[in-house]
Amino acid sequence: MTRFDSALDVAAAIRAKEVSPLEVLDHYLARVDELDPQLNAFSLRDDERARAEAKAAADRLAGTSVDELPPFLGVPIPIKDLNAVAGWPTSYGSMAVPDTPEERDDPVVERFREAGFVLMGKTTTPEFGTISMTESERHGRTRNPWNTVHTPGGSSGGAGAAVAAGMAPIAHASYGGGSIRIPASCNGLVGLKPSRNRIPNRAQKMVAASTSGVVTRTVADSAVALDVMSVLDRGAWNVAPPPERPYREEVGAAPGRLRIRISESNALGIPIDAACSAAVRRAADLLADLGHEVIDEPPAWPDPSQFLSGFLTIWSTIAAGIPGLDPEKMEPHNKANWDAAQATSSIAFTEAELLLQELSRELIAQFDPEAGGVDVLVTPTMAVEPPKVGSIWEGMDEEPGAPLVNATPMAAYTAMFNVTGQPAISLPLHVSDSGLPVGVQFAAGPWQEATLIRLASQLENAAPWADRWPNITA
Repeated sequence: MTRFDSALDVAAAIRAKEVSPLEVLDHYLARVDELDPQLNAFSLRDDERARAEAKAAADRLAGTSVDELPPFLGVPIPIKDLNAVAGWPTSYGSMAVPDTPEERDDPVVERFREAGFVLMGKTTTPEFGTISMTESERHGRTRNPWNTVHTPGGSSGGAGAAVAAGMAPIAHASYGGGSIRIPASCNGLVGLKPSRNRIPNRAQKMVAASTSGVVTRTVADSAVALDVMSVLDRGAWNVAPPPERPYREEVGAAPGRLRIRISESNALGIPIDAACSAAVRRAADLLADLGHEVIDEPPAWPDPSQFLSGFLTIWSTIAAGIPGLDPEKMEPHNKANWDAAQATSSIAFTEAELLLQELSRELIAQFDPEAGGVDVLVTPTMAVEPPKVGSIWEGMDEEPGAPLVNATPMAAYTAMFNVTGQPAISLPLHVSDSGLPVGVQFAAGPWQEATLIRLASQLENAAPWADRWPNITA
């Protein structure tokens, strides 16, 4: 076993009894001991509890038929510090939140436990997950293992850094504007954002734009993890339609000849770096070589001013509902969000929600091949290479909202699909001249995760990235 094995490879080694769950856990914890002092990817460790879970996995392995074992028995996974794990506090990356242990797991954490994962701790996030770089007053700055001068992205930056550095084989990720795909792009990983309401949660805010997922090394890991997470929640107000078959069966399945649109433009009109343009051009050539119909023209994006107006109104409410929150201890940019939300009427909030629904219809209508639309839209994942650590705070002394503005080029291509609820995946198809990963985003029509998994698997076979990992040491 190496530190860059996929989660499914680790699971297979455990099932074959080539290595024990405790040996696996200790392998990764040693890597955390070695590298996390410089990367700062973990906000909480509970090695004793993790070892108890690994021992329980070993006992289950000894007493259960292989065919009856869950898919990820004994595989370590960290949980992002925006989600509840019973017995651990959820800090939300904030000084404004008390260290109160949670009484119960979030639904996605329950699914992880049922799948056999060993919970190895929590990963860093910016305060409330509101910006695309993982830096907070509470936990400090998280760094990119490819080059520690640069950010691993956010808000699941700790998750991305942990997997890229080999401190975990897979990591939970989440949230509402690109926080799965952005760290996947920054760290050379696979990041699949599922469709709206595909992944259960107890209650949803932000018009259900937020979701959980994982960052992984392989398409197969993401597909099987999606099977784990997407159990039907009969208590939810809204649910996504079930897939025709398990997502694991889509890995390696022929995608057919897809109608694919390529776009370097984005909904916000943000210019893109040369490396991001090169990444999407390379993807276009690869798709054409694979026999797909490639249309090199942008979609009709919604009006950017309308989109931003509606999105920011919803985004300002992101801290709502957090227990024990003390607004006076928030970081300035989030306090500005809080104050804006407090000043927004229920009428204005509802109007923003309705506007985003109408804008979503305009974009989704273009994903219908039978009506002249496309199966998939391909864009850069981000408009920029991973920025330098600390750069997101420039100008905040003059304008508290500057970090959100500074983060916009990182989320210019991703946030739209959180709003529309469409599935989208970032694949590590490119490395810039500076040696930093550059992801390419693939978005499909509503509930078409299967299409994305088939296509991503085809691309992974055609342009493998398995041997491309950061050479980081203590």
